[in-house]
Amino acid sequence: MIKKYIQAARLRTLPLSISGIIVGSFLGNNDSTFRISESLFNTTISIGAPPIYTSSIFWLAILTTIGFQVLSNFANDYGDGIKGADDNRTGEKRLVASGAISPTQMKSAMILTTMITLIVALTLIYVAFGKDDFGYSILFFLLGIASIAAAIKYTVGKSAYGYSGFGDVFVFVFFGLLSVVGSYFLFTKEINFIIFLPAFSIGLLSTAVLNLNNMRDWENDEKVSKNTLVVKIGIELAKQYHSVLIIASFLFAFLYVVIQYKNPMQFLFLIAYFPLIKHLLFVMKNTNEADLDGELKKVALSTFLFGILFGLGQVL
Repeated sequence: MIKKYIQAARLRTLPLSISGIIVGSFLGNNDSTFRISESLFNTTISIGAPPIYTSSIFWLAILTTIGFQVLSNFANDYGDGIKGADDNRTGEKRLVASGAISPTQMKSAMILTTMITLIVALTLIYVAFGKDDFGYSILFFLLGIASIAAAIKYTVGKSAYGYSGFGDVFVFVFFGLLSVVGSYFLFTKEINFIIFLPAFSIGLLSTAVLNLNNMRDWENDEKVSKNTLVVKIGIELAKQYHSVLIIASFLFAFLYVVIQYKNPMQFLFLIAYFPLIKHLLFVMKNTNEADLDGELKKVALSTFLFGILFGLGQVL
């Protein structure tokens, strides 16, 4: 039974979900400094932040985000399963729709995942802000609750926003803006508005993954009244929209590096866009939406690679 829940968790989506955390944490950790006051000489020495992999904030943020993503995947499996949206879907099998996991069992898994994720999130908030920044703690607690609500309401309930074409907006906000800017703030306790540029890049690439998924499923979604943005605008416009998402993500990242330029290593992220060029050509020429299933992993992993290379490039 555990294997079925692991399958429902859709582990292949996890690298995409933590891409924003990687970018925000690299930049936030790099911008934060430790100051040691030498009272004898009345001087202050600034020491650079330690390596990101030693940060408890980074790892707790990663675990929190993974919890939100798994919850979202469970909720998506449950919501689409009970509404019949997954009965004839293309690609990976869904567990509730196939009967491998009952709706009641999936609801229990969602509740357990929510509880565990909340505990990890509260630990993250305490480690990041302690007892002094109570206002920030409340703010991030509310953001955590909003993330849980967004994860569940994507396909669950009569007003599920994934069924009315607003999934793209929520993915952009939560995978991009909240993930990057939020994790940056955990380290620095401030917002540098230029951080929104790479946040836009991650958000747009994450939205491209959702759009690709919706292009693959658009015919079935239309039949079951799941009015995704692709269903609303049609497959041809969706292809053009897909190109805009990926090209714009590159432009925002490029603009950030130009503004913050220090050395050529900052352009390391360009490597992640090479496979995306080939991907865009494939999508524009595609005539069989089922073939898009294999492209999902390429875009998700390219986004993950972008997060790592972009973060490394800015701190090397």
